[in-house]
Amino acid sequence: MKVRKLEVQENADSRPLYEEVFHEDSQNFVDYYYTEKTKDNQIYVVEEDGKIRSMLHLNPYHMYVNGSEKDVNYIVAVATQKEYRKRGYMAALLKESLRDMYKSGEAFTFLMPASESIYLPFDFRTVYEQDKRYYKEEEREETEKSKVTIQNATAEDCRELAEFANAYLAEHKQIFAIRDEAYYQRVLLEYASDGSSLKIYRKDGKIVDCRGWFPQEDMEKPKIMIRIVDARRMLMALSLRSFMGTCFRITDPIIEENNRCVVITGTEFSGVMLMEGKPENSEGTITAAALASLVFGAKTVEEVCLEDGVEMSERMKGEMEKIVPLSQIYLNEVV
Repeated sequence: MKVRKLEVQENADSRPLYEEVFHEDSQNFVDYYYTEKTKDNQIYVVEEDGKIRSMLHLNPYHMYVNGSEKDVNYIVAVATQKEYRKRGYMAALLKESLRDMYKSGEAFTFLMPASESIYLPFDFRTVYEQDKRYYKEEEREETEKSKVTIQNATAEDCRELAEFANAYLAEHKQIFAIRDEAYYQRVLLEYASDGSSLKIYRKDGKIVDCRGWFPQEDMEKPKIMIRIVDARRMLMALSLRSFMGTCFRITDPIIEENNRCVVITGTEFSGVMLMEGKPENSEGTITAAALASLVFGAKTVEEVCLEDGVEMSERMKGEMEKIVPLSQIYLNEVV
């Protein structure tokens, strides 16, 4: 078994495996993906018997995270050829890519799982359900009464659309992919690949909303799982309700550098400040997985304390409750 990262010029070599495993994707969508998304993504593969048998793609996004900007990878297209499954290939790819993301200074990564149970052993935790808003033809008459016009977005709208979306999301969300003109140009190509379109709502000439139109509306709400990559960087991105201070151990079975004792302190004005802690001063232990559930608002302090590998003194519980969770998430990207 050989694990390696493809060179950009080799990315197309993974297409046969993509088409074999994700056969439900249309030819137009696969053309879009291998024309657009593989320009700047990273593809990890396992080669066996001279061919790519397993793969994992890291698609880069520039993210807004609680008022700061971070580069984050979206893990997609995790696939293994049927005859080569149950050999540990996916585990090898996940571990290799997670360690590389740590070296690159990334705070977290995310994915849309085919099954949550696949990724739980690798400390991914579900934190969000995609909640997409769709355009429906029957609403046109109602919007026209409100003097709102609806039209298909074009390439000329992309810069204005990005400005509108970023302003709206920054006001309402703590985590989202930052939009720019290129972001929406890709969205238009992605939608068109499956016969869909993006509708822009305008009032008095200004954009007031945008929604996708699809030939067949998908009522399913895909889940998003997040995995902390660098615990220190993740903690430093948090806000606090009031002055806090506690010392605890973090454990991580995959990313060795996360295994450390930290002192976390700060105020509602400063945000989190971190220092190296001494094990003898620790008030508890939290796993990387439990920390993700807590940080992203999926579980309360009391709930994460019920997980294996988590222990907190009563005082530590009280201090950890002063963390403001990053629960206002908007990660509706497909790939």
